[in-house]
Amino acid sequence: MAIEAPLSRYKRNNSLLITAILIVFGVWFWYDAYKNPEFIAKHTKPDQTMDSTLKFNRYGWPFFVGAGLVTGALFVINRNKKVTADDQQLTVGKRVIPYAAIEKINKTNFDKRGYFTITYKDSQQEKELTLSERVYDNLAAVLDHIVSKIS
Repeated sequence: MAIEAPLSRYKRNNSLLITAILIVFGVWFWYDAYKNPEFIAKHTKPDQTMDSTLKFNRYGWPFFVGAGLVTGALFVINRNKKVTADDQQLTVGKRVIPYAAIEKINKTNFDKRGYFTITYKDSQQEKELTLSERVYDNLAAVLDHIVSKIS
């Protein structure tokens, strides 16, 4: 029986909110810089040069829209990411960790801060993996399953 921990609601909502805010600000800056005559007149100096606010709006809007699109693309890429603990191994994204390779689990911060760290051997090299409740839901069940399998 496999136990899954999907991407958390916190992470999904924050990604979508940040994407929307960045795109809205980019469109707002573009509108003020090119389509709003009152804003343009207010931020143009008497010698017909732009002040710093108008320059920021003219040159900054593509960065806000671009950052929003990148954040949205990262959300689309990671929306199905999950942790799966089955009878033989722990799977985190494309990383597969057999229970036999797990050396220790540090769960001292799980109750207070919501994360735990797994130390495991991968091709004779010791590695650490930290899993957080801010990134994945249902981690308590996954942690209990891992502890029962390695005990």
